[in-house]
Amino acid sequence: MKKISRAATRSPLVLAKKSLAIAQAALPVYSSKFSRHDFTQPQLFSCLVLKEFLHTDFRSLTDFEELRQTLGLAKVPDHSTLVKARKRLGKARALTPL
Repeated sequence: MKKISRAATRSPLVLAKKSLAIAQAALPVYSSKFSRHDFTQPQLFSCLVLKEFLHTDFRSLTDFEELRQTLGLAKVPDHSTLVKARKRLGKARALTPL
């Protein structure tokens, strides 16, 4: 079996850009036409990825101005918004590994 090597990153900014690009290609912009449109699903997905990468809780993302700018966020989503997004995005079918 051929071993696939992937480039790893230690930079939260690089991870934010990559996760946002992947999410923009894979997810609809909003979960519903009736949503408030404060945050896009790709932005919320990227916040969740960064939360896991930084081993932090939902409330700690407010400290990273440069990450917010990278994701195009005027403000950080409330922790309850991220919890609901995690539940909603977790219901999606698992993707097969590349």
